[in-house]
Amino acid sequence: MKETTGNEALSPRFGSYIGVGPNGNLWVDGCDVQALAEQHGAPLYIVSENELRERYRAFRDGFLAHYPEVEILFANKSNNGLAIRHILNQEGAGGDCFGVNEMYIALLAGTDPSKLVLNGSNKQDEELDMAIANGVCINIDAMDELDRIDAISQRLGRSVGIGIRLKLDLEPLRDRIGVAMHGPGTLKEQSDSTKWGMTREQTVEIVKRAQRMPNIELKETHFHLSRMSNDPENFAIMAREMIEWSAHLRDATGWTPPCIDIGGGWTFGKWYGTGPNAQIDDDRAPTPEIYGSLCGTAIKEECERFGLPLPKLRIEPGRAISGPSGVAVGRVGAIKQGEKKKWVNLDLSTNHLSWASALDWYYHAVAVRGTAREATETVDLVGPLCNSDELGTQRKMPPLARGDFVAFLDAGGYTESSAARYNAQLLPETVLVANGAAEVITVREQWRDVAGRFRVPPRLLAGSFGKTRA
Repeated sequence: MKETTGNEALSPRFGSYIGVGPNGNLWVDGCDVQALAEQHGAPLYIVSENELRERYRAFRDGFLAHYPEVEILFANKSNNGLAIRHILNQEGAGGDCFGVNEMYIALLAGTDPSKLVLNGSNKQDEELDMAIANGVCINIDAMDELDRIDAISQRLGRSVGIGIRLKLDLEPLRDRIGVAMHGPGTLKEQSDSTKWGMTREQTVEIVKRAQRMPNIELKETHFHLSRMSNDPENFAIMAREMIEWSAHLRDATGWTPPCIDIGGGWTFGKWYGTGPNAQIDDDRAPTPEIYGSLCGTAIKEECERFGLPLPKLRIEPGRAISGPSGVAVGRVGAIKQGEKKKWVNLDLSTNHLSWASALDWYYHAVAVRGTAREATETVDLVGPLCNSDELGTQRKMPPLARGDFVAFLDAGGYTESSAARYNAQLLPETVLVANGAAEVITVREQWRDVAGRFRVPPRLLAGSFGKTRA
């Protein structure tokens, strides 16, 4: 489908390539979303290739402006589509992989294995085998993991690079608050309560043992804050402690990490706000360059204080790259007016927008047709599942009718990759759009795809369909 040959003038804009187009409808990367939904059906995911590339470049350039050596490892979990991985490979991105399947998809797309890391708290032999065979760095997160890696690397006759995921102390974050989705308490309390990371003593032990293994190369330390805070100083505090641990490891083992990976959790800002009650991810959110400036400065200052060389810096943005690049579209069905509420039912559900079920403030919703129409009604946008299936409560919307389409913005991350099949609902199609052209990159699921996974034992078939005995 080709609607135009470029990025039309959009007003208002929801992103560089997403906004209200010349006919008043929502447009994504030169395509009218109304026309896309009519052609491809709903529910539907739409990803802007140009928006995706721009978001990646913003992190790359924002950090490189303030630090000499930076590698961007896209968090594959946020959007693990094969076409998405190809685009990011072309941009030079590496990747953060959880599990054998994310790693396989990245390798299948031709991602440079030296730019991939394997994370996870309970890695299986299959994924360790694949990582070692392909030269992927493994971030250790269990005390028995080193011996297992060593044994597999010897069996394969391959050396292997390892990192260590740290359990940072984060004392300066004791009184700072993150978002509730990560659990109760302060940022430090949330971090302390998670399963991730090795203590200082455990980290020193792992390094000393690895130093005695000739096929093991110590490559990095790793930490993941992931608290979606508007305060960029939280990340600078974390980066400072990473360097302090580097100095501790140097003094305790003689090894100085040549690379630190400070993970993900970076937020992004939109003028309309799409975070908790519009308090996060609004226009107060820091830009990648602000993050780069604060983190770069923190690392440089701490390295000078401890007499350490500057390490290579790795970061793992996922949602902040993929999220703003996509929208999710649903078709309006039944509209019900109650005494105190009005419900607008969609064929899109919390199966497709999983964060909406736990975070009812998430995803800014707009009408696809006549997007800029005055929002004169307050409605609950709900899906068709047998639970409450709330996609957005008390949303201001223009009048909607059966057959209209509603789009949820900034839905390119953690949607398709975490989509579910509750109530045997089929998974949506995904369309990639760029400069007015649209291409299917994920095929819509069919009934046979759901039913085909099931098996009925012969004895049950006989009981259901066999001749009834007298």
